[in-house]
Amino acid sequence: METDGLLEAKVTNLIPAPVAVDGPHPGTEWLDEASVLYAGTGTESTARWLRATLGSVLGLPLAPAAEADGAAVRLLLDDTLAAEAYRISVADGRGVELRGGTEAGLFWAAQTLRQLLGPEAFRSAPVSAGPTRWGIAHQVIDDAPRFGWRGLMLDVARHFMPKNDVLRYLDLLAAHKLNVFHFHLTDDQGWRIEIKRHPRLTEVGSWRPRSKWGHRASELWNDTPHGGFYTQDDIREIVAYAAARHITVVPEIEIPGHSQAAIAAYPELGNTDVVDTTSLGVWDTWGVNPNILAPTDHVLRFYEEVFEEVLDLFPSRFVHIGGDEAPKDQWKKSPTAQARIEELGLAGEDELQSWFVGHFDSWLADRGRRLIGWDEILEGGLAPGAAVSSWRGYAGGIAAAKAGHDVVMCPEQQVYLDHRQHGGPDEPMPIGYVRTLEDVYRFEPVPPELSAEEARHVLGTQANVWTEVMENRGRVDYQVFPRLAAFAEVAWSALPAPAARDFAAFESRMTAHYGRLDALGVDYRPPGGPQPHQRRPGVIGRPIEGSPPNV
Repeated sequence: METDGLLEAKVTNLIPAPVAVDGPHPGTEWLDEASVLYAGTGTESTARWLRATLGSVLGLPLAPAAEADGAAVRLLLDDTLAAEAYRISVADGRGVELRGGTEAGLFWAAQTLRQLLGPEAFRSAPVSAGPTRWGIAHQVIDDAPRFGWRGLMLDVARHFMPKNDVLRYLDLLAAHKLNVFHFHLTDDQGWRIEIKRHPRLTEVGSWRPRSKWGHRASELWNDTPHGGFYTQDDIREIVAYAAARHITVVPEIEIPGHSQAAIAAYPELGNTDVVDTTSLGVWDTWGVNPNILAPTDHVLRFYEEVFEEVLDLFPSRFVHIGGDEAPKDQWKKSPTAQARIEELGLAGEDELQSWFVGHFDSWLADRGRRLIGWDEILEGGLAPGAAVSSWRGYAGGIAAAKAGHDVVMCPEQQVYLDHRQHGGPDEPMPIGYVRTLEDVYRFEPVPPELSAEEARHVLGTQANVWTEVMENRGRVDYQVFPRLAAFAEVAWSALPAPAARDFAAFESRMTAHYGRLDALGVDYRPPGGPQPHQRRPGVIGRPIEGSPPNV
């Protein structure tokens, strides 16, 4: 609020909600151009982030302090706190102290500090000459996340997102205390990562001649070629940028289905004994593709070489191999696949996929990594070390957890953010389930069917963003926000059971959060839905019954 021309921040509008807040109490600690920052041992990267992010926009250089005493801002590690836990103490004459169990926890404290300073702290440069002082009310905030895996999956295969836009999304994840970026890099419609030993994956596989406009049932087309890919240096930059924000990038390379872009580049990867794979191009429509990788030694070696380069680029413990929506019709007709089934003594095509997945589970485990895949990898039996992304509702996650496998809960019915936010006609692409901001806020990642012991296998949760109908960054923003804010609170905060959650209070806090999103330039769906005069350029697409863009 405004006080004598000076900005004083309050704690009541924090998102995600912290575990405990003592305050705000009477009194304010002020930061100005003379304020100095003390960075204790191991806190240097958070200090750099604070200076870079807040320094220019707030006019706070936060010069280094040699000693903690007298510093307006103090950063300290505290081994009495859990790894991602933090405490912020704002007290009379003691300035602002941020403590974290690790530097990750300290970084989340810095995100909360930014919120305490008001929406202006989310801009890139000052919008006025003042205020020259920034106030934070006296209070103590204790906080820690509920889940260790708090993620967003972004599909850049259907519609490519340029590198700088990916970096922007990493900043948006960090601002919401999300710590996993699941990077969906390959699919039927595009291969987005440079593999030096197999250059045709990007030379051929990264471009398609046209794209379906709208839902797969649409009869409309955008005839502009679409494509793009990330060089290996781009990937290194993305991974390093994420790491500086304590975000793990989990790469996804789809096998054995969703692979037409790879087969278009290297036809021998497909089932050449039943399909003329030389006639296949990068797929230009959406849905479940019938083309699947052949279960041959050549294909295994090819993808081992792909994964070798992927492992060099991504230090993530987990590597996602997809495994979803892999039709077996070609394998049923393929003499090569049937011979493999007989050779291995398998019961059928489902077990053949299980063998395929198991091969890469062992291969990754030998290199100190863990395989994770969509819940279809349960079919035919799951390799012992594999983890599951449960997307087809809760059933796959429940089955996996009961069998002792780790699970990330991301059910389509609750947290697919490409699905529409309203049942009315103002939605740009009316597809999928209607999932409102309140629906996402009442999502519960841990199914009640799990015992306490089984629930320990729920690593956490993530929201998924499939981009078939999102042709640009503004469209992605519109689908993702504000629902990602509700999801972030579900993933971080110790909320009560869904029916007991205070959505009205969350909505009230969102009033302030919209100001932060505005400052960040996020093209979110406005509360109550957009009116034509409210729509920002590039945000709203056309419904499928409309006309394609003028290209």
